[in-house]
Amino acid sequence: MTAVTNLESFMYGYAPHPVTCGNGLEIGRGRVVPELNFTLPPMDIREDTWAQVRAHYTEMIEDAVERAVELESPDLLVEFETLPPMTIQPAWGLEITRLLADHLKTAHDRHGIRTALRCTPNDTREFERPPLMRRGRYWDEMQRFFDQAAGAGADLLSIESTGGKELCDEALVNADLPMVVFALGVLGCRDMRFLWERMVKSCEGTAMLPAGDSACGFANTAMVLADKKMIPRLFAAVVRVAAVPRALQAFEMGAVGPSKDCAYEGPYLKAIKGVPISMEGRSAACAHLSPVGNISQAVCDCWSNESVQNVQLLSGKAPTVSVEQLIYDCRLLHTAADASPEDAIRMRDWLTASDSALDPQAYVLRPDVVLRIAQRIEPMANHPYRQTVEATRAAVEELKRGHAEGAFRLPERELSWFDMLEMALEDIPESEDDLIEAMTPLVDAGKCDLAEYGIEASRGAPV
Repeated sequence: MTAVTNLESFMYGYAPHPVTCGNGLEIGRGRVVPELNFTLPPMDIREDTWAQVRAHYTEMIEDAVERAVELESPDLLVEFETLPPMTIQPAWGLEITRLLADHLKTAHDRHGIRTALRCTPNDTREFERPPLMRRGRYWDEMQRFFDQAAGAGADLLSIESTGGKELCDEALVNADLPMVVFALGVLGCRDMRFLWERMVKSCEGTAMLPAGDSACGFANTAMVLADKKMIPRLFAAVVRVAAVPRALQAFEMGAVGPSKDCAYEGPYLKAIKGVPISMEGRSAACAHLSPVGNISQAVCDCWSNESVQNVQLLSGKAPTVSVEQLIYDCRLLHTAADASPEDAIRMRDWLTASDSALDPQAYVLRPDVVLRIAQRIEPMANHPYRQTVEATRAAVEELKRGHAEGAFRLPERELSWFDMLEMALEDIPESEDDLIEAMTPLVDAGKCDLAEYGIEASRGAPV
C-alpha cells in the first residue's frame, strides 16, 4: 500500500514520515521549509583562486542568513552542491561544507532560526569514458567525501547520480523508449542500489541523514529537450514517470528524505514512501526554465530555487534575492494552511490547476494522477525493472485518458505519438533478462561498460 492513500492527505508541508535534522529543523511536520541553493559565478577553482572561492561562499551564506533573519523566517535549509574540483579533491568541498555549517549553527544560536545543511557532492564517475561506476579514482574520492561529510558539518547527504546516463542521453534525442527503459530501469536502478547502499553506510553512526537523489540527468534533460522542441513534450512526460522507480531505489536502500529539489519525481516518492520532498519550479527560473512552475509546489515540503550564481542584481546579490523569494512563497503557503484545512487544499488545487492543463509534463504531476500511478508502481517494490515498465505503461495510459477527457492540451503534431508510444511499449518485455539480452548487442562498449552495472559481457551476445 502507498504511504499516501487519499487526495485529502496529499498536501504540502506534511509527510507521513517527517524528519528532523541540523539545528532543530523539522521537515514534513506542517511547514514548508525554504531551501536555498547557491554557487559560484563563472571562475576557475585552483589553489591560487581558493581565497576568492571561500570569500564567495562566505558572502553568500552571510547575506542569505541575514536576509532570512530580517524576514523573520523560522527555518532555513541550505544546499551546497559541490563543483567537480571540490569532489575530485574532497578536502576543498569539505572545507566549504564546514564554512557553511558553522555559519548556520551561529545563526541558530544567535537568532533561534532552525537551520540545516544539505551536502550534495556531484557524481564525477562519468569523467571516465566509458564511466567507471564501481571503481577508479573518481569513485574513491566520492567515497572519501561521503565518509567525511558528517564530520564537516553536513546534516543531509544527497547526490544527482548518473548511472545509465551514458545511454539515456542518446535514447532521449532519438525518442527511443525501450532504450530509455533500459537506461533507467536496468542500469539506473542497479547503480542506485549500489551507490545508495554505500551512501547510507556513510551516514550510519552520525547525525547526517541520507536524503535522496534526483533524475535530473534523465527526466530533466528530457524536459529541456522538449522545451527546445527537440523531442515531444508527451515523450518527456512519460520519461518523467519512468524515472520514478530509479529514484525510489535510494529509499529502498535506506534514504529518508527530503528528496532533491530538482527531482520533479518527488510527488511520486512522497506518495509511495511517505518521505518529505524538496521541489523547485518558478523559483528555479534562475537556473532553468520549465512548464511546471506552480504545480511542482503543490505537495512540497521544502521549496528550492535550484541553484543561483553569486552575481550582482539591482537589489543585491542573486542568492539573497532567491532566499527572499523562497521565504515569501513559503509564507503564502503557511497563511493558506493556517486559515483552514480547506484553504490549504484550495491553495494546492490552485497551484495544480494553473499548470496542469497546459502541458503533459505538468499533467503527470497532478496529485490525483500521481496517486493513481503510484498505486500501480508500489506493489512491485522489490522488482525495480518491473516497476519501471509499469510506470511507463501507466504514464502512457493516464496521458491518453487525460487528453481524451480534455484535461490538458497537446500540439497537433504530437497526437500521433500516442500510437507510437503504445507501439514502443510492445517492444519492452516483462523480464529484465529479456531486455538485457535484446539491448546488449546495441550498446557501444566505448560508451558504456555493462560490467560496471553487474551485467556479464556474454549476456545478450548474438546466438
